[in-house]
Amino acid sequence: MSTQLGIGSRVDHLHFGKGVIVDLASEFYIIWFKSQQDTKSISKDFAGLKTLEEVEATAEAQGPITIADIEQALQNILDQRLHEAQVVPMAQKWKRGNLILKPGDGSQVKEVPIDTFFHKIVMVRDKLRVMEQKINAHKVMDDADKVELQQYLTAIYGSLTTFNIMFKETIHQFKGVSTKD
Repeated sequence: MSTQLGIGSRVDHLHFGKGVIVDLASEFYIIWFKSQQDTKSISKDFAGLKTLEEVEATAEAQGPITIADIEQALQNILDQRLHEAQVVPMAQKWKRGNLILKPGDGSQVKEVPIDTFFHKIVMVRDKLRVMEQKINAHKVMDDADKVELQQYLTAIYGSLTTFNIMFKETIHQFKGVSTKD
C-alpha cells in the first residue's frame, strides 16, 4: 500500500478478512476485523492488505479512539449496507409470467406480473433480515427476549419457504428451522 489511509477506510486483509481502520500509529493501522471481533495492528507496508474503500488521512491528531467511536463507525457502515438494494435473480422460467388469483365466489380474476410479486417477496425477506439484525444488536433487550423474537422470525422464514422455487440461486432463499438431525 503506497498511500496513507485514514480512519474509516475499509480494507481486506489476506488472513483476517474485511476490516475498518479505526486508528493510526506512525507505522501501523489499527484495524477492527469482523471475523476476529477485535482490532489488530497491521503494518502500513503489509502487502496483503487491499483497499476496498479509501478515506483520506488527515494531518491533524484525532485523539484516542474509544469503543463508542468504533460502535458508531460500525453502525454507520451497517446502516449504509442495509439500505443498499441487492440484485436477487428470479428463476428464468418465471420471467414474463403472471400470477393469477381466481376468487372462488366468481368475482373478477386478478393478474399480477410474477416479477412484481417476486420483487415484493424479496423486499419482505430483506426487511425481515434488517429486523433480525436490529433485534440481535439491541442494547436494552436481554438475551432471552432476543431468542424468543428470533424464534418468531425463524418461523416466518419457514412459512415463506414456499416461495423458494422463484429464486434462481439457493443462497437467496428463505431458511426455516431444519427438521433434519
